[in-house]
Amino acid sequence: MNDYSAPLQAKREQLLAAGVIMMDPAAVYVEDQVEVGAGTLLLPGTILRGRTVIGRDCCIGPQVMITDSAVGDGCTVNASQCEESTIERDCQIGPYTHIRPHCVVGEGSKIGAFVQLKNCNLGRGTKMAHLTYVGDSDVGEDCNFGCGTVTCNYDGFHKYRTTIGSHVFVGCNTNFVAPVTVEDGAFIAAGTTVTGPVPEDAMAIGRARQEVKEGWARENRLKKGKK
Repeated sequence: MNDYSAPLQAKREQLLAAGVIMMDPAAVYVEDQVEVGAGTLLLPGTILRGRTVIGRDCCIGPQVMITDSAVGDGCTVNASQCEESTIERDCQIGPYTHIRPHCVVGEGSKIGAFVQLKNCNLGRGTKMAHLTYVGDSDVGEDCNFGCGTVTCNYDGFHKYRTTIGSHVFVGCNTNFVAPVTVEDGAFIAAGTTVTGPVPEDAMAIGRARQEVKEGWARENRLKKGKK
């Protein structure tokens, strides 16, 4: 082994002796200051860097990189990256989640495929299943974000925060134009762009009303010589 691989192997052996499980130790990279709890499974392609702390009974990997972050007990992190953030216990992260610096993901939350978080705080039990960007935001407990939700936090000059209370339902393809506040229990209809405050237990809807023109599609095809 070269000068670099020797301490890497020593760290893996230390973790294995402490009750950490590795399917393929040679495919796991763990830096010296990292701490991993007993019963945690590190799958191939796992990279743990800096002062990262992983709790007990987690499943990390495959293809995960966690840097200077804390992950609580019982978490699953699959094919994702996390930097300078905290993931509280019993969370499910990934696949293809990117947690950028200065985030706190509350206990029991589910952050799924192609979701990016940046400089935000999420309460316990909040769910973002897929295709969502939440940046510079404070979100309460037990919120549900539909696919395609975006916090519009940057106007080209300054960053602004979005504040969302607890038990809020966010429909698919919602835009929050920060700074904006949504209070507890609100319901955001799919396709809405939120530009002002939404009171507690209110519904916000902001989209064009559907118009149906009978026969238009057939007439258009005929004009273009198609049946």
